[in-house]
Amino acid sequence: MAIESAVRLSGLTRVLVAMSGGVDSSVAAALLKEQGFDVVGVTMRLYDDERTGEGGRGCCGFSGSRDAARVAARLGFPHYTWDFRKEFGRMVIDDFCAEYGRGRTPNPCLRCNEQVKFTELLARAAQLGAERIATGHYARIDRDPAGVWQLRRGVDAGKDQSYFLYAMTQEQLSRVLMPVGGYTKTEVRALARKLELPVAEKPESQDICFVPENDYGAFLRKQRPELFRPGPVLDMAGRVLGQHEGIAGFTIGQRRGLGLAFGERRYVIRLDPEKNAVVLGTEKEAYGRVVEAGSARWVSGKAPVEPLRAQAKVRYQGKGGKALVEPRPDGRVRVTFDEPQWAPTPGQAVVFWQDDCVLGGATIA
Repeated sequence: MAIESAVRLSGLTRVLVAMSGGVDSSVAAALLKEQGFDVVGVTMRLYDDERTGEGGRGCCGFSGSRDAARVAARLGFPHYTWDFRKEFGRMVIDDFCAEYGRGRTPNPCLRCNEQVKFTELLARAAQLGAERIATGHYARIDRDPAGVWQLRRGVDAGKDQSYFLYAMTQEQLSRVLMPVGGYTKTEVRALARKLELPVAEKPESQDICFVPENDYGAFLRKQRPELFRPGPVLDMAGRVLGQHEGIAGFTIGQRRGLGLAFGERRYVIRLDPEKNAVVLGTEKEAYGRVVEAGSARWVSGKAPVEPLRAQAKVRYQGKGGKALVEPRPDGRVRVTFDEPQWAPTPGQAVVFWQDDCVLGGATIA
């Protein structure tokens, strides 16, 4: 399968490939190298794992940097590890903690893409003489006949990551390559085996990279113990059902770990920071049709002037559905779904597409 047309640039173009040490970014680098690009690999050191002192796991860690270096040696291009711990701590980890303190559920992967990969890394690329950067994301970038850059779903519906990329600007899209977006995960694994890359069989990590064992509650308790103040657990009518140890330990739609027994299943419906309260309800009450969101971003760089019909999702793993998207002049947007969606969660993103093209997204308020 040929790399998308957006990648067909001069073979003299130097491309900085963000290499996590996983199979996707490794194959991205291999594809660009095969096309004649001047490839340079960079692994971003984002966070220190205090358990090992070696710099975390996955895209953050020492092992990721080591594996990326092995791939670079195999393919014959230079590799560097750059320290982004200060930027990542300020832009991602601090925001992660603060959002939970506000009774919201942050999306650190989306934040990392927006603030670190496609801002800080892109800005530093010039230090190595790179005109563009590339990643292993399962998404596609091209231009429409009018010259507007477009962000499209990856061809592998099960791996598509365009949900996390809606905040990319036109300028960023013009300088970023995503070579594996036109492949399925199975095809990427097969390419890695064919090229005998040392990471061909490396398993994927589904965890938040900087949260040990994916236990975000324990992480928050260590980072921000003041967020854990006991308070009431209420039902939808305001009746006290019990006590909790801190709203930072809960998220909308949560059922397990409530510490209370009921005759029917109860879910977290709302978190109230002012009252320091967790509000529970039924499964039906956890669904919502109308989503209000702020800080809307539009891939074209221009907000639509009229309401539009689109496909939308309120969470990455959610099925999503058809919706009416109504932009507001203040950067907010109202999304009304045809069918109720499971647990729209403040702090998460609502993202909209037409066909396979990302229109934009916003932060659920």
